[in-house]
Amino acid sequence: MRQFGAMMVLTGLMVFSRVVLADASSAGDPSARAGQIVTQVCAACHGADGNSTSGMYPKLAGQHAAYIYHQLTDFKSGRRKSPIMNGIASTLSDADMHALADYFSSQSIKPGTGKDPVLVAQGEQIYRAGDKGTGVPACMACHGPTGEGIPTEFPRIGEQHAEYIVSQLKAFSTGERANDPNKMMRDIASRMTDAQMQAVSQYIAGLH
Repeated sequence: MRQFGAMMVLTGLMVFSRVVLADASSAGDPSARAGQIVTQVCAACHGADGNSTSGMYPKLAGQHAAYIYHQLTDFKSGRRKSPIMNGIASTLSDADMHALADYFSSQSIKPGTGKDPVLVAQGEQIYRAGDKGTGVPACMACHGPTGEGIPTEFPRIGEQHAEYIVSQLKAFSTGERANDPNKMMRDIASRMTDAQMQAVSQYIAGLH
């Protein structure tokens, strides 16, 4: 399934590069342009409304526009690594990235839920109070009590797929993902155990 999904994305990217970007000079309304890009490329993984159905890919609906734009520029520059997203972002203009950021931020995120009540309870403790023993700070200090984040600094994480949250925490902990300001998330994630990552991710998935 993962290979099939990747093939769909790469196929979409090839079509997008040939058909859409070939006509970039005649692009008109930014919102219409964003809708075209979403339909031909983004929807395969993230859903047409930014609500991905697979935990492999993040929900983009309701995410802060500034954060989405920043991640796209990092993918384009290679500062954030992804075999799929680096290729897609490389074809986007600055105007495209702004338009996509505005489009997804205006969509409504669909509610999520934690699947394991025990892990949800453990995750709530970490999210709200941290772990003094290991020096893990409370997640809500930056991401807010409901996971809404601070638009210009920290992403919205409430109702995000637990599987995706875990994957990003692990990527930060190993340094595979290194586009966090001042190495903040790399430092925090490196202090977390796998069990803590699973627990806090389960709590975040149902946070709204």
